[in-house]
Amino acid sequence: MELECSRDDLLYEQYRMDSKNTSDMNLISIYFEDVQGLSDELAKQLWMVLQRSMVTVRRDPTMLVSVVRIIEREEKIDRRMVDRKKQTAFIPPGRPKCWKDKMFDVLEATVSTRIEGTQSVTREADKMWLVRLLEITRKYVLDDLIVVKNLMVQCFPPHYNTFNSLYHNAVSSRVKELAFEDLEANEIVSLLTWVLNTYKSMEMMGHHELRTEFNIDQLEPLLPQDLVDDLLSKYVQTFTSNITGWLRKALETDKKDWQKDTEPEADQDGYYQTTLPAIVFQMFEQNLQVAAQINGDFKEQVLKLCLKQMNTFLIRYREEVVVYKEEHLRDRQLPQFYVQYMIAIINNCQTFKESINSLKRKYSQSSEPSDSDAAIERTLNEVAKEGCQFLLDEVFLDLEHHLYELMTRKWLTGSHAVDTICVTVEDYFNDFNKIKKPFNQEMTSAALRRVVVEYVKSGPDYLLCEVCKYVMPPASFHCTHPSLVIY
Repeated sequence: MELECSRDDLLYEQYRMDSKNTSDMNLISIYFEDVQGLSDELAKQLWMVLQRSMVTVRRDPTMLVSVVRIIEREEKIDRRMVDRKKQTAFIPPGRPKCWKDKMFDVLEATVSTRIEGTQSVTREADKMWLVRLLEITRKYVLDDLIVVKNLMVQCFPPHYNTFNSLYHNAVSSRVKELAFEDLEANEIVSLLTWVLNTYKSMEMMGHHELRTEFNIDQLEPLLPQDLVDDLLSKYVQTFTSNITGWLRKALETDKKDWQKDTEPEADQDGYYQTTLPAIVFQMFEQNLQVAAQINGDFKEQVLKLCLKQMNTFLIRYREEVVVYKEEHLRDRQLPQFYVQYMIAIINNCQTFKESINSLKRKYSQSSEPSDSDAAIERTLNEVAKEGCQFLLDEVFLDLEHHLYELMTRKWLTGSHAVDTICVTVEDYFNDFNKIKKPFNQEMTSAALRRVVVEYVKSGPDYLLCEVCKYVMPPASFHCTHPSLVIY
């Protein structure tokens, strides 16, 4: 350092006495030519210590203090040389050194390298690679910043303390790189959850040991909003595609169950059911839990998407139930438990309704009905109503021959048609009792009405009042209600 100062002073004196005498200036420079090499070697040693500053500050903080003092002294010399140049136009070779700027460049590169070095595995080796990377990053950054607060700041002048911003900027750069990778849907959620929630939480920047160092509310976002929006949009597209496939597979699995040679399972109250509602809403629940980790608005968006997909799915469900009935009518011996599975399908409609209401209570802040609500309610009611109708059709296909006997000579001379009808209906209703409310009540009313209708149809022309249920020949019919059905 002294040699460098001596060289610079001699050069300045020579310049001041005779600025045009370049030969003497060159002679001095040649004499001190090794000084520049010494300066460069010193700089290398300084940068090496700074690159290992997190280790050095634990083992030998005095070395780090010495490095900072050397840089600070060189900064003062730089300022003095620059000021003198303004007056004399002379500045020594190698000045200004700008070692303070170089120090920050080294520290920034060191922090960036440490954060970038947290990726130990790839997606090919571990599907949870991003979760592991983010967790390691969280731990490293938190540990480092605690060391900075407790040890590092004591080695630097207050105006040098930019470590917090160095780490924040390095983390921001790293997550931006990750955001531009071809992330899968679950990886997008992991990244956004970490960026929007974990980063400012008590587990990281909001840690109690960093409260005096950070105002987390003033931290700049790690990702710009337009990039966050792009990631959310990409997630929604992928989720929509995935959920369509999941629902399709769930329905195919349920259809296979309809063909089983065993009864469907029953719930705790004895009502037949299949696993379809549980599978569907488990998928919805899992994705809504994930969406809720990001923010409330996104959770609402995913809920609306689930309900929209549910509406489309139920239309397909209704179509498959009709196909199931039609295939059964080709051979009424198959499937063996057609009636029981049709009851389970009807019960599923009520389960779907209850599950949808449960999801909305849990994940929606709005009490206003969505565009999909009315359509879902309508489709579920249609599926249940048609299922009940299919079951009644099944009953009356068995009763058809016996109903034809009513009001015939055979019936008058001792047919057992009425007894058979009663026994058959009772037998079917032992199963129909496993239909959930309100569909079981509607089923009972529809069955009663249809029996009466079939009974009346078997005789001469009668009039039936739908209001008071009076049945009598037209000539004797005096009911004042306008709602009449003619048989």
